[in-house]
Amino acid sequence: MKVKKNDTVLVLTGKDAGKTGKVLSSIPADNKVKVDGINVQMRSRKARKQGETSAITPQVGAIDASNVMVVCPVCNKATRVAFAVIEGKKIRVCKKCGASLDTKAEAKKAAKKASKSTKKADADQAPKKTRKTTAKKADKAE
Repeated sequence: MKVKKNDTVLVLTGKDAGKTGKVLSSIPADNKVKVDGINVQMRSRKARKQGETSAITPQVGAIDASNVMVVCPVCNKATRVAFAVIEGKKIRVCKKCGASLDTKAEAKKAAKKASKSTKKADADQAPKKTRKTTAKKADKAE
């Protein structure tokens, strides 16, 4: 899925078409996202205990990820998402201006993950340490 949490998106279709908002959560299994202030539904809550009151509360509903477009933070335009490999990590970039769409925290996580895998590969290539027990056995035999 090309849309992630904390992205700013533009809604393309539906009753909220043309509005922008921040992604609150993404649901990759269903290819849906929840956007702040978009697809607001009213939810009835029944009182369960004595003294509580019933209420009708607003709730953000999920919309399909294909109905939103990521807004580039650099050029402030809705754009399609491209991918690029930079320093061994795959990041999302803007199709229009080429700027990175991933936050610094995500980029750091990807860099850490890449460095761990290279360290593991280096450890596999390093010569294994062997014990020198033959000299000790020879001393005991004498």
